[in-house]
Amino acid sequence: MPLYADIIVNISVSALDRPFQYLVPEEMEAAIRPGSRVDIPFGTRNVTGYVVGLGRTPLVDPSRIRPVLGFAPKGVALEDRAMALAAWMRERYGCTMNQALATVLPAKKAVRKGKPKLPAPAWEGLEMRPPAVLNGPQIRAAQAVEEEMAGQNRPVLLHGITGSGKTEVYMAVMEKVMAAGRQVILLIPEISLTYQNVRRFYQRFGARIGLIHSRQSQGEKYETVEKARKGELSLVIGPRSALFTPFPDLGLIVIDEEHDESYFSETSPRYHSVEVAEKLAQLSGAGLILGSATPSLDSYYKAQNGVYRLEKLEYRAVEDSTLPRVEVVDLRREMKEGNKSIFSRSLKSRMEERLAKKEQIILFLNRRGFAGFVSCRSCGKPLLCPHCDVSLTLHRGGFLKCHYCGYQIQAPEICPSCGSPYIAAFGTGTQKVEGLIEKTFPGAKVLRMDADTTKGKEGHSRILSAFARGGADILLGTQMIVKGHDFPRVSLVGILAADISLYREDYRAAEQTFALLTQAAGRAGRAGIPGEVVIQTYQPDHYAVEAASRQDYEAFYREEIARRRLLHYPPSGCMLEVLVSGREEQENTALAESLAEQIRRGFASSGADVIGPAPHFRSKVQDVYRQVLLIKHPDKELLLQIASRLQETGNGRVQSDLY
Repeated sequence: MPLYADIIVNISVSALDRPFQYLVPEEMEAAIRPGSRVDIPFGTRNVTGYVVGLGRTPLVDPSRIRPVLGFAPKGVALEDRAMALAAWMRERYGCTMNQALATVLPAKKAVRKGKPKLPAPAWEGLEMRPPAVLNGPQIRAAQAVEEEMAGQNRPVLLHGITGSGKTEVYMAVMEKVMAAGRQVILLIPEISLTYQNVRRFYQRFGARIGLIHSRQSQGEKYETVEKARKGELSLVIGPRSALFTPFPDLGLIVIDEEHDESYFSETSPRYHSVEVAEKLAQLSGAGLILGSATPSLDSYYKAQNGVYRLEKLEYRAVEDSTLPRVEVVDLRREMKEGNKSIFSRSLKSRMEERLAKKEQIILFLNRRGFAGFVSCRSCGKPLLCPHCDVSLTLHRGGFLKCHYCGYQIQAPEICPSCGSPYIAAFGTGTQKVEGLIEKTFPGAKVLRMDADTTKGKEGHSRILSAFARGGADILLGTQMIVKGHDFPRVSLVGILAADISLYREDYRAAEQTFALLTQAAGRAGRAGIPGEVVIQTYQPDHYAVEAASRQDYEAFYREEIARRRLLHYPPSGCMLEVLVSGREEQENTALAESLAEQIRRGFASSGADVIGPAPHFRSKVQDVYRQVLLIKHPDKELLLQIASRLQETGNGRVQSDLY
């Protein structure tokens, strides 16, 4: 009897998001299987597709079923595990099956071979080191992970303060997994930003390590994937795309800095790496470790409710290394007392001291979410939406708008809280600050790390390596400089405009601010030299700033989760964010309003709370207009039903994210 293949066409259009049946030629029957990538005729052209099923029963008249043309040249087949993961992602993230399949396939085709390698500076001085001697808390954490993997196998949330030695715990568990012949995936926010950590893994485990990252060539990525598939590698390290490495016997997934925003995909499927890792670990029978000094509220909430196992490292691993002393400077007072400089008097004097001692300084410019928000320099208060507790964004024409509910007012000329005329949108950049440093501290050597200075394949690691070798007195940068770096000679961290990220039009703004400030402060005093941190802020009394100054995650969590419960925001509730896009502004707005009304009518009895629609905070991108609406409800399954309905009626113009 003839063999037929059900094939998903490699065209990301929702109308084509179903299998099409094709006849398998006899010469292909022995080799074809679910996951094979094949060439097929489709309409008047030839395209590629993925086999999702095989059978002997034709679904239509056999004479109408066209044959498969052959295997796609040098195609990479999908494993059953990857197929199952893609099917789950399709349902969870409202994407097409083809988009999900393309995502779980890290290197789509073979290209000219490249040589996988570390960023160049990471090879300098590379010598093999014996395993570090773990301290008591690290030993207990590693044993807890192994115990969990042998039992319930829940994900383990490793909450360790900055400098507590989480990496040593990872390596101890990895070593045992590898000794059993299984493989490991380690996710980090971006390899080029954390070359120090990558080098430590090479020193520990040698050449059976592969890298996947954004600045590799397709040849380098393909070579790594193929080595992993053949079992020639034991560990692959990379950002979120490394999660889909096709290891034959995956035994452990580790997500370092699990709170980091880079683990969220911004293109369809708009997946969250932590969620996908949970599903992949289930499919593989693998363990999962989530590590952070500032865990996401979602993860900590799950740990508090027993979904995850919580393990803590509460002390720094290096002997005589303690958390830095933190001073919070009120910029309102600085202004009232005549100091309009970007450097407070306290920060300036401490920088002068460190420069005289030949110690190093990190200056962190918090620009996360700065664009478009309006605040008062006298009282420090931003203008907030009275309905959503997020900042209003300044638009052309001088009006302020909430991108959650659409609330809108004319921008005031004086502060509504204190009457001060010093109210305006904030904006400054690293290049401007670099000039001010050179003017204020002549003779100091400065390295600036931002999008302009890190262009090129080795941009990030070149700057970080130079600073680690003592090639500069001051490292200036945005959030990219606070991600896991360990510089022994840094004794002072200055955080400029610490509260800017509080003004993002996002319910997670306080969480992201706390994480940024805590991570930045953690760069000081990591190797026995006493560390100090100066946090400059217009809101010294804000609970996120106060908790970060004390490195007190528990206090922050208690305050933030209470606010989330009050406003029915995740993780205490669930929220569906729906993005409606189109090239005609009025038509797109009308579609968004129509979809919102459909949900209000169709799910009114369920208690679903529909907010909006309103223009997205990036309301127009590449001539495409975007509207957003939010739907809150405690039942995640109900929101998934709503997402599916919107996908069906949105004519391919709807994307959704479930929080």
